[in-house]
Amino acid sequence: MLNIIWPIFIIISFIYAIFSGNVEKLNNSIFESAKNAVELTIIFFGTVCLWNGIMQIAKETTLMEKITKILQPVMKILFPNIEKNDEANKEMSMNIVANILGLGNAATPLGLKAMKTLQKQNEKKDTLTDTMMMFIIINTASIQLIPTTVIAIRSSLGAQEPTKIIVPVWIATICAAIAGIITAKIIIKKVKK
Repeated sequence: MLNIIWPIFIIISFIYAIFSGNVEKLNNSIFESAKNAVELTIIFFGTVCLWNGIMQIAKETTLMEKITKILQPVMKILFPNIEKNDEANKEMSMNIVANILGLGNAATPLGLKAMKTLQKQNEKKDTLTDTMMMFIIINTASIQLIPTTVIAIRSSLGAQEPTKIIVPVWIATICAAIAGIITAKIIIKKVKK
């Protein structure tokens, strides 16, 4: 769908620029946007490499097991169908930890891996399980203690206080997570009746 929408927007922009006499502004904005995209990519590249490396080290050491144990009471409430020593439990825990640390770019591959493991365990391959649904909701809400990606963007754009958004991010992500979890639990109970 996006491969249709974006070309339409681009064509409309070119037509509007021609008729309004802003072709030069359009050209300048294209090159400026390309430059900004490359700079932002370089900033993110370093951040993603750092945190992916840290998550890989955590995965190879006992740190991940310790974090999984700390998360276990919450995981049991959120995902009652998942066993404590299940591979999916470990992968989901790593994903949640990466999201809590604000590492959305590092959390994505971990989340995809967890969903693949959950899909292997799924008896109805064309239907989401309760666990899969809850996992998607928690990932979408993405509770973050340190929103590193947003801080990096604000810093790259020259914000005076790039970390000033931490408290509003806490409030927004916690409220989103609570609303999503409550709604999912209500839907799950209604469907099972």
